Amino acid sequence: MIPEGSLLAAHDLRKTYGSTPALDGASFSVHPGEVVAVMGPSGSGKSTLLHCLAGIITPDSGTITYAGRELSAMSDAERSALRRSDFGFVFQFGQLVPELTCVENVALPLRLNGVRRKAAERTALEWMERLEVDDLGAKRPGEISGGQGQRVAVARALAGSPKV
Repeated sequence: MIPEGSLLAAHDLRKTYGSTPALDGASFSVHPGEVVAVMGPSGSGKSTLLHCLAGIITPDSGTITYAGRELSAMSDAERSALRRSDFGFVFQFGQLVPELTCVENVALPLRLNGVRRKAAERTALEWMERLEVDDLGAKRPGEISGGQGQRVAVARALAGSPKV
């Protein structure tokens, strides 16, 4: 059952890896403007849950809806476009593209959504300045610390003004 007015909702999600259950009936909803934290011990299924919610992996059973539409009814291309336009991700290990500079990494989702290079890089630098990593713009991920990389990843996640 999906609560009315929810932007993102999951109902009875189950996911197993081999014989190990990662999700065992997870259900929740997020309404527009709501801030939610996913917390738990290592190995409790947090990353699996987030990957399911974003359509990166498919749960074994259960339903996920975003803006009233079931993710399972979307094509791979639709889920990819949704992640690119409406979701902001900060992965556990950053997932920065090593061949790109930090400013190019932050601008990448904007460019993929059709924003011109100069405008995308201007927005990227604004977010990098907010997170105090604007001095790293010309560096590549391998040239910065792990903490700096996480802040660059946060800038990338927020630069496109995602809904989730």
